[in-house]
Amino acid sequence: MDSLNSLLDGFGTALTPMNLLWAALGVLLGTAIGVLPGIGPAMAVALLLPVTYGLDPTGAFIMFAGIYYGAMFGGSTTSILLNTPGESAAVVAAIEGNPMAKAGRGAQALAAAAVGHFAGGMIGTILLVVLAPTVAALAVDIGAPDYLALMVLAFIAVTSVLGSSRVRGLASLLVGLTIGLVGLDAMTGQQRLTFGSLQLADGVDVVIVAVGLFAIGEAPVGRRAPAPHGGRGHPGRPPWLGREDLKRTWRPWLRGPFIGFPFGAIPAGGAEIPTFLSYVTEKRLSQHKEQFGKGAVEGVAGPEAAASASAAGTLVSMLTLGLPTTAVAAVMLAAFQQYGIQPGPLLFEREPELVWGLIASLFVGMVLLLALNLPLAPVWAKLLRIPRPYLYAGILFFAAVGAYAVGGEALDLVVLLAIGLIGLGMRRYGLPVLPAVIGVILGPAAEQQLRRALQISDGSAGLVNTPFSITVYAVVVLLLAWPLLRRAVTRREDPAPPKG
Repeated sequence: MDSLNSLLDGFGTALTPMNLLWAALGVLLGTAIGVLPGIGPAMAVALLLPVTYGLDPTGAFIMFAGIYYGAMFGGSTTSILLNTPGESAAVVAAIEGNPMAKAGRGAQALAAAAVGHFAGGMIGTILLVVLAPTVAALAVDIGAPDYLALMVLAFIAVTSVLGSSRVRGLASLLVGLTIGLVGLDAMTGQQRLTFGSLQLADGVDVVIVAVGLFAIGEAPVGRRAPAPHGGRGHPGRPPWLGREDLKRTWRPWLRGPFIGFPFGAIPAGGAEIPTFLSYVTEKRLSQHKEQFGKGAVEGVAGPEAAASASAAGTLVSMLTLGLPTTAVAAVMLAAFQQYGIQPGPLLFEREPELVWGLIASLFVGMVLLLALNLPLAPVWAKLLRIPRPYLYAGILFFAAVGAYAVGGEALDLVVLLAIGLIGLGMRRYGLPVLPAVIGVILGPAAEQQLRRALQISDGSAGLVNTPFSITVYAVVVLLLAWPLLRRAVTRREDPAPPKG
């Protein structure tokens, strides 16, 4: 009841004309910046941090929250229409959204993503209000073996589901893990795969990898492909979601937030893991499995809802523990410190107006985001009417600008080209791109948690010494064994015909 009263007070703060203006400005800026490949919400918040020096803390953080949610949706827009993720959480949206766009259903894919973001954000924020203390307590109890188990589950789930074979999925994952090794060893300080270059000592940014594999690797192939239907759609189809689409998407919209929120609240990869796992879940549960990989709307709706809910989950550990679980949360933590505010258990007591105004503004921002982007879905989809050579020339230009903006180094453009050539080779030999991206994102973190778990246990069986990790590894074994079990059951049900 106290939380509800505090939330009502927060709406009183968030709905003042000035704070409404900051929320609307944040949503607009976030969407516009998220559409640009390579410039995600973390960079947007970091670039705008100096601009907010003159603002009061409540208005600044309300605008930051709008940028965060807006950039996540903007990233899925380019992911769906151009197969170019604006940020890493939008990578999964390209798997089904881009085939939908190529089939003339880009507006439907964008509408499914917009409603998914709205549902995920609303449910995630409600869970933030209700469950913040409980989730924070769980996040404190989870240790290195549990984080490692979650990452292994993500590796196995992605390589098992995507691509024409598990071997190709595993090969793609190994490519990503290898790229993730580039840089200095976090524990020993030794250089790995840097070829003597100081610029590579910090590793290869995941945005450069995602843009290189998706945009640069796709451009030479896509430029020669037949022109898509673009925003015209199929005759007789509405520009938004029809009855059949709604029938297939309402369950993923409701399932996604409950996958995304817990992962956002614990330091286990931010929105990347839950979007992958949501995609896997929807493929397992769908009655239209044959459409996955060719444009299944469930594969857009579920992961986008999970991504938006994970953003709300991120705020749980950031506000209650001062623990940033994503790059955006880390930048926002720096902003708190800039104002002389220390997030933690006492923040709700010392700064109730700021905290509850920020939480209430998440609800306001979600409504603004839906009102802004749902009517614009057919307009965004018309981007595909641009002739292919011009369209992909523009993609290459923005990909190069985004990659250069990440670090400001000319070497980043060389790395982008090299990774783009790897992506082109992967497409040539049928290797799925997504396992490579998740390998880059989670590989270094998985290595760090593996070493930490072994050090804590002094080299003994410290990887499977908690109930949580044992449960997750049991799920991993089930995923690996399921094809063999299914084959054995099928053989038993269909015995060989008698000879003669």
